[in-house]
Amino acid sequence: MDYSLPEDSLFLGFDSSTQSLKATVLDTNLNIIASETVHFDSELPHYKTKDGVYRDPSRTGRIVSPTLMWVEALDLILEKFVKAGLDFGKIVAVSGSGQQHGSVYWKKGSSATLASLNPEKPLLTQFGDAFATKESPIWMDSSTMVECREIEKVVGGALQLSQLTGSRAYERFTGPQIRKIYKTLPDVYHDTERISLVSSFMASILIGSYASIDETDGSGMNLVDIRQRVWSKIALEATAPGLEEKLGKLAPAHAVAGLIAPYFVERFHFKNGCLVIQWSGDNPNSLAGLTLNKPGDLAISLGTSDTIFGITNEPRPGLEGHVFPNPVDPKCYMVMLCYKNGSLTREDVRNRCAEQSWDVFNKFLEVTPPLNGGKLGFYYKEHEILPPLPVGFHRYVLENFTGDSLYGLKEHEVDGFDAPSEVRAIIEGQLLSMRAHTERFGMPSPNRLIATGGASANQSILKAIASIFGSDVYTVQRPDSASLGAALRAAHGWLCNKAGKFVPISCMYDNKLEKTSLSCHLTMPAGDAQLLSKYTLLMKKRMEIEDQLVQKLGRS
Repeated sequence: MDYSLPEDSLFLGFDSSTQSLKATVLDTNLNIIASETVHFDSELPHYKTKDGVYRDPSRTGRIVSPTLMWVEALDLILEKFVKAGLDFGKIVAVSGSGQQHGSVYWKKGSSATLASLNPEKPLLTQFGDAFATKESPIWMDSSTMVECREIEKVVGGALQLSQLTGSRAYERFTGPQIRKIYKTLPDVYHDTERISLVSSFMASILIGSYASIDETDGSGMNLVDIRQRVWSKIALEATAPGLEEKLGKLAPAHAVAGLIAPYFVERFHFKNGCLVIQWSGDNPNSLAGLTLNKPGDLAISLGTSDTIFGITNEPRPGLEGHVFPNPVDPKCYMVMLCYKNGSLTREDVRNRCAEQSWDVFNKFLEVTPPLNGGKLGFYYKEHEILPPLPVGFHRYVLENFTGDSLYGLKEHEVDGFDAPSEVRAIIEGQLLSMRAHTERFGMPSPNRLIATGGASANQSILKAIASIFGSDVYTVQRPDSASLGAALRAAHGWLCNKAGKFVPISCMYDNKLEKTSLSCHLTMPAGDAQLLSKYTLLMKKRMEIEDQLVQKLGRS
């Protein structure tokens, strides 16, 4: 079969993330020819967000984003492409990535608004009255613990819910968020015609009607039966009445959501008949953009949240971590662990200890020895997901730690470290936790470890990853793998539509990966075996302390 893409055509991928909207354009050789970004705080300052969000001071853990900000960002990024001279008429398919778990509540009658967009006006002016609530709960929210326990109880417990939906109930997941709105804002729930994820919300604007939620991003809701790939009746009933009607149907991630709406054809001169491929979540799109395609491929994404994810043929959902249908291969699954305290928490340490300078931060990381003299830190600027711990900072020193044995080793808690040790402690601590939980979750040891996200450009951090995981570390040309993955998925969806069936995504880049923008290269060789064995002991001790903290302070 001919798996070639149409000559002289372009594929557009968006990434609607927490702090920005990015977009990447690929040509038929899968090389990037254009990209743009809109940073919410600096370019849309009238929303008064910090890091793209509102933190509610009156309600612990409530974190939301203004829905209209995402709409205005779409206006703005397309105008940037106009100024850059992008020929929208060459784009044959569009797809996108949305921050996972965030939800949008369309007011009754909004489908008519979507269907009748006026190309003479910007999008923002036409969506002012489209939402039952103008604030979207997002993945950083941790205010739904009660709802999580209620849902788990109806389904038969946390493990049963995980085995059914791929995850136990998490506060950031969309199901508990919907239940909280149903309970605390019943008028909003009643006035809601359709509930979208961030991914299907943005796709809906592009097609001018409600887009389906895709099976992969939908699995971050605690509502999808991951094996049957349908809404779970018992999970729906445990969440809110009449919910299935408000969610619409699920669709495979490679399916066509619809054709681009006339609004975009007339205002930006998109091609009539340009396909909009189902949007999906940011982590699933990163999996596509990093070309992970077999068990043993592992990726660490270092962004606003930190995630570690890979592929498995045999999902084993448990009480931590997540299992999703693989967005680019219907036969297997994506497994993932997620940490809320990522780049913003690292920046906090940088600002306190390294003169607000990454150069100073990196210098401290280089001058401190691996293992940090037995100093271990736990840094939670936000309520953490893994482990489930509240805001707080905990520092320990292991007395006489050499890395040769844990026998007789005692730790004592301290109020603080010197600045260089603090820097190393936050980096080593997160990576040790990632490795420990990955092994506990049953993910295989990495054959190939790819680092992505903003911090993957940091050589000092990559060196720590290689030492702690004992693996070669690869990086990609572009740290924003989600928008790149979305553009690749746009091309893949176009190809599946042309073939009239699913085709493997790897057929698009087999034997030519190095000639594309998807190529990755070895950046940091594995650390030495002796150091790895010392880190393994340090990791075991860290997990002992972490388990004690969870027993003492844990939120679930």
